[in-house]
Amino acid sequence: MSRPEFEAPPEIYYGDEEAKKYTSNTRNQAIQAQMTDRALELLDLPPGPAMLLDIGCGSGLSGEILDEEGHVWVGVDIAPSMLGKSSKTKVALEREVEGDLFLHDIGQGFGFRPGSFDGAISISVLQWLCNADTTSPTSSPYARLTRFFTTLHASLTNGSRAVFQFYPQNDDQIQLIMGVALKAGFTGGLVVDYPNSKKAKKYFLCLFVGGSAPGKGRQQPLPQGLTGEPEGVQYEKRRTENSNERGRKDKKRKNIKDKEWILKKKDLYRRRGKEDVPRDSKYTGRRRKPIF
Repeated sequence: MSRPEFEAPPEIYYGDEEAKKYTSNTRNQAIQAQMTDRALELLDLPPGPAMLLDIGCGSGLSGEILDEEGHVWVGVDIAPSMLGKSSKTKVALEREVEGDLFLHDIGQGFGFRPGSFDGAISISVLQWLCNADTTSPTSSPYARLTRFFTTLHASLTNGSRAVFQFYPQNDDQIQLIMGVALKAGFTGGLVVDYPNSKKAKKYFLCLFVGGSAPGKGRQQPLPQGLTGEPEGVQYEKRRTENSNERGRKDKKRKNIKDKEWILKKKDLYRRRGKEDVPRDSKYTGRRRKPIF
């Protein structure tokens, strides 16, 4: 089976049809949730809400997990159909994700203010930067990775982390990515979960900004990869608990349709450019009397 990054650039590969198919696939949802949980583990954030950057956020599958954990997040992605910027599809908007979304090519680097984020996560994205779509030297994998890691490093607070789950093509690609990241000022390394399993083996690039984590006053050690059975209790139990909790939250959300909730959603849609948002009036959120 051909790797997606070999077939077309991401903004073309994830067109309207593929964006909807990917987001609605329950297997993709489960894998994305599992990888996001693991990325948050490796991020090792201090207690309380954090300001996070979701790199390659897609339709917001990872963002939903960040919402549940109480974090504030900003998402960037290059595919208009994933974000809802396409004229035909509004996948992320329809999912009502809470994060702020930006249509952006991460290979061009970021323009955020220094120290804007307490951490960054990325799920199944990093390998896309290793493919050049043109022969221009500025579009080479090395040039795009350099712009990406250099500007990302500046965007993170001192002592924070960036965690990337990715699917490397080979060892040379791993060395290229790690070499550019270290040259940009990061420290850290590669964490491999279930290294002896062909199906469950997962690669996480865990990068540190600065020497010590906030409030810990010590050098940040590289986390250990998971070993043993891939379907271990630690993941399965956690996913079951989170799924049940999400189900309870969804039920609660359906009942929270008061005026404040409606005004908040309408304001969110307007700020994101959604058309045909009903205007506010004294009747907004008012319950209709039953008709006999």
